[in-house]
Amino acid sequence: MTMDEFDYIRWLRQRTPPHPRVVVGPGDDCAVLRPSSAPLLVKTDMLLANSHFILEQAGPRRVGRKALAVNLSDIAAMGGRPVAAVVSVGLPRHGAQHLAEELYLGMRELADEFDTAIVGGDTNTWDGGLVVSVALVGDAGPQGPILRSGAQPGDWLFVTGPLGGSIQGKHLDFTPRVREALQLQEHAQIHAMLDISDGLAADVNHICAESGCGAVLVAERIPVTQAARQMRDGRSPLEHALGDGEDFELAFTVAPEDGRRLLAKQPIPGLTLAWIGDCCAESGLYLEENGQRRPLPPLGYVHQFA
Repeated sequence: MTMDEFDYIRWLRQRTPPHPRVVVGPGDDCAVLRPSSAPLLVKTDMLLANSHFILEQAGPRRVGRKALAVNLSDIAAMGGRPVAAVVSVGLPRHGAQHLAEELYLGMRELADEFDTAIVGGDTNTWDGGLVVSVALVGDAGPQGPILRSGAQPGDWLFVTGPLGGSIQGKHLDFTPRVREALQLQEHAQIHAMLDISDGLAADVNHICAESGCGAVLVAERIPVTQAARQMRDGRSPLEHALGDGEDFELAFTVAPEDGRRLLAKQPIPGLTLAWIGDCCAESGLYLEENGQRRPLPPLGYVHQFA
């Protein structure tokens, strides 16, 4: 049976569980949420076919999961808790019903895991490829919104996991570090934080630019994934770790005393926090390898405008 957009809304509402913060969910002109006393975090990300995913390879359910996951990762980067998502999709006309259902089911799986309500959005069909845009609302965590601009000279720079080679599958199947970011705040005062989406070098450069400082990364300390070690494209595993992007691990800075405590205790279950370098007063980004220091370009992905 052919489904139209109103049939789809009915289908979706039947599969949308209640949430304590949601007064009005899908089906009205706007969703209605109960406010909290915490500062509000608002995020949106758009995924485009053949840029962020290849639909024929990934399948729509994994694409839906990723569309929500990248937004959850940004809430994690600010140290917050996700609350509710609004989803807009542009569906290719052929096979739109199957795509819409599978996209939602992929999002629903992750939304349930992170207690996130899907409260509405917009659904259209067109002659182009699949487009998925998610807007996510969250509450700031116990340390308030953690920005990119709080790093200080002398801070230790950490990452929450190994990097590189995400094209082998992690870019679709990663788990956003929401819980880990909240746990970190119980053990250290986080000065600056972001999620590694563009590439380690590019994203650390963002912290430096916003904080008005520099950073030195130590090559031997940077954790590298097995996937990066298996790449055979002429680039070294370290180059993949520095520039591949879409790792969605967290990079954050703390004072040295907090850094020593994190290294000694490793307080986050399932994670090995890696101290990969230090912030410095001198502007710029540098790589120290075999005791030699050199400038490091902000390797990573940047969307280009013609």
